[in-house]
Amino acid sequence: MWSGRSSFTSLVVGVFVVYVAHTCWVMYGIVHTRPCTGGGGCIRPYLARRPKLQLSVYTATRSSLGAENNVDLVLNVEDFDVESKFERTVNVSVPKKTRNNGTLYAYIFLHHAGILPWHDGKQVHLVSPLTTYMVPKPEEVNLLTGESAAQQLEAEKKPLSALDEPVSHWRPRLTLNVMVEDFVFDGASLPADVHRYMKMIQLGNTVHYLPILFIDQLSNRVKDLMVINRSSTELPLTVAYDKISLGRLRFWIHMQDAVYSLQQFGFSEKDADEVKGIFVDTNLYFLALTFFVAAFHLLFDFLAFKNDISFWKKKKSMIGMSTKAVLWRCFSTVVIFLFLLDEQTSLLVLVPAGIGAAIELWKVKKALKMTVLWRGLRPRFQFGTYSESERKTEEYDTQAMKYLSYLLYPLCVGGAIYSLLNVKYKSWYSWLINSFVNGVYAFGFLFMLPQLFVNYKMKSVAHLPWKAFTYKAFNTFIDDVFAFIITMPTSHRLACFRDDVVFLVYLYQRWLYPVDKSRVNEFGESYEEKPSRKAHAE
Repeated sequence: MWSGRSSFTSLVVGVFVVYVAHTCWVMYGIVHTRPCTGGGGCIRPYLARRPKLQLSVYTATRSSLGAENNVDLVLNVEDFDVESKFERTVNVSVPKKTRNNGTLYAYIFLHHAGILPWHDGKQVHLVSPLTTYMVPKPEEVNLLTGESAAQQLEAEKKPLSALDEPVSHWRPRLTLNVMVEDFVFDGASLPADVHRYMKMIQLGNTVHYLPILFIDQLSNRVKDLMVINRSSTELPLTVAYDKISLGRLRFWIHMQDAVYSLQQFGFSEKDADEVKGIFVDTNLYFLALTFFVAAFHLLFDFLAFKNDISFWKKKKSMIGMSTKAVLWRCFSTVVIFLFLLDEQTSLLVLVPAGIGAAIELWKVKKALKMTVLWRGLRPRFQFGTYSESERKTEEYDTQAMKYLSYLLYPLCVGGAIYSLLNVKYKSWYSWLINSFVNGVYAFGFLFMLPQLFVNYKMKSVAHLPWKAFTYKAFNTFIDDVFAFIITMPTSHRLACFRDDVVFLVYLYQRWLYPVDKSRVNEFGESYEEKPSRKAHAE
């Protein structure tokens, strides 16, 4: 009979497997569209007739197109070839309304050559905003020398409320795609995602769909945005075009809808931009790997949190565990969370860090209660509680900490002073939290090394449950993959690879030294303390 904990874990893993299988099936349905096999319900491509086309890009301050004289032509590509890729940069005149914290829109027309788009009944067009509203990034200054003082004086002249108000930013890139496959759709099972981009006409007895024009909004990144000043009369706009397949088009439509849904749920444009970066900056194969890595990382994070909470709920005393280490882990986790929050890191990294910080605070509260209780009962357990192995472990642990602190304390203080003199920060709080987190990353390394030192001195390793060992192994190397994919501070990224070095050294020690089952491991457990299971009746 399975225990309740094993049944719950099995249920979570089962749900995870079903979710991954369902997602793979949905993705297959997106990239693979069933063509029309014949009959009167087929919808054929108008591009198969090889018409002469022209691409025109206009700008206007309104999202709804009015009279022809209210728009400005910024790009005209005659004899437009849908198979040829191109990229052109043009200067766009910025109207006074846009410079006064207004908006500007681009109208993209694909129409027959030699005919104005307003006079062409077979034209297709889309509208895309060239501006977006964001709060400007705070100016970073040298806290001692006061560099960038001009910007500070200019900011002081503004009302305090204006400093946090969103201002209009320019999107310097416009990426266009046309679906070029001669694909024949089945009118009875037309995909809903493509249908809203299709415009159909009747030519004789056959229904045709006009060229499917698509604007790739995922290519608009926050890092490329430019603040629109009142003196900005012209701004550069790069218009890029490339053909696109039907499978990729449908996939991109779903991804853009997913990013839009995130923004509707309250995600900021910067948070959504991190998700965009996963899709835009990687190819499809690496994107598929990213999906599986993210899914498994979520699973192992959940199981790690669950096992950690279950262990501490059952813990009745702090015998065999260091209260100082628990307090340090809590402090370091909270500092890392505040650092990631100050750096405006992706929510994909920030949310797990916040959950971990909350769990560490709960563990400290419970550990302090158990410490007070243990001190009250210490005369009863003073003799016979600690084994010789545990006494040596404490001795070697203290010795390793002392040696390492001689090196790292001066390095952390020196690093904080050096960054104050040479690095620009948004505020004193930003410098303080950066100095703390650098110390945490360094001393996190310090708190990982004593275990290796103790193993070396005792020529043995403590018993570690294989379940916990497996979670550690997977999470360590999954974090390495995320270090290349997700936007995060460099120090946090280096910490992922720092853990790899310690983990590999531990693997070597586990191979080199025997396992001492009497030693208490990092979870406060000893193999010999575990109750033996009853044998099954024959």
